[in-house]
Amino acid sequence: MKMNKSLDQKIGFSLIFSMMLITLFFLGSLVYFIAVRGAGIISWQFLTDVPREAMTKGGVAPAIVGTFYLMLGSVLVALPLGVACAIYLCEYSPKKTIVNLIRISINNLAGVPSVVFGLFGLAVFVKFFGFGVSILSGCLTLGIMVLPNIISASQEALIAVPQSHREASLALGATQWQTIKKVVLPGSLPGILTGVILSIGRVAGETAPILFTAGTFYMRGFPKSPLSETMVLPYHIYALMTEGVHPEFQVKIAYGCAFILLILVLLVSSFAIILRQQQRSRYGI
Repeated sequence: MKMNKSLDQKIGFSLIFSMMLITLFFLGSLVYFIAVRGAGIISWQFLTDVPREAMTKGGVAPAIVGTFYLMLGSVLVALPLGVACAIYLCEYSPKKTIVNLIRISINNLAGVPSVVFGLFGLAVFVKFFGFGVSILSGCLTLGIMVLPNIISASQEALIAVPQSHREASLALGATQWQTIKKVVLPGSLPGILTGVILSIGRVAGETAPILFTAGTFYMRGFPKSPLSETMVLPYHIYALMTEGVHPEFQVKIAYGCAFILLILVLLVSSFAIILRQQQRSRYGI
């Protein structure tokens, strides 16, 4: 009997280890493929110049700046709304059917295709509010798109804080809001930042919502205000691969843009990861 359990354990461990190796292989292959094809075109001019001659020369600086603006703006839109919603659902809401329906709806929204959010942003922010095709419309649309992810991650992080911490704070005379502010939120911050990291990755790779609300095919300068349209790396890659007149040059530029996009997501995510680790160390999580 013990031998059978030991054999089952070894088989199970081997299968799990094999799945991990396969996953790492595919992830490594993706990064290697993009790096080999895209790193060769990277130069200082490519990073700092504007596109020239039908996007066959020059650089992609406006697309890099536009992508960073949309990533930052969408997180600034979604993070306070998502955390506030999670706090209400976990700390204040009554345990009723309607609240459960809200939670189910939030989870379902996380699986809605991004093109649907793009159409929503086009109808509401671009047309109804009159923001036009702009960075503001794109940030609001992308923020709403990742809002369910941040709400779900924040709820899980808040629930993970031990109930005894809340009870100890209340026993010392703190109000419920003071308990949330001083005890619950600091303890749940690493989990909330995990949701932010995942949201950054999704925002950076989206094309359809940007196409409808913020992106432009070509521009010779940088966006001047939140109401300006902008180039973005995902849409720029799509344009280079589908609308090009010089594919021998534009395919190389597209791989270079993909490599830059990977690096940009890595840098922003690394910053969030470092902040998360600092919070964990500070609160002993």
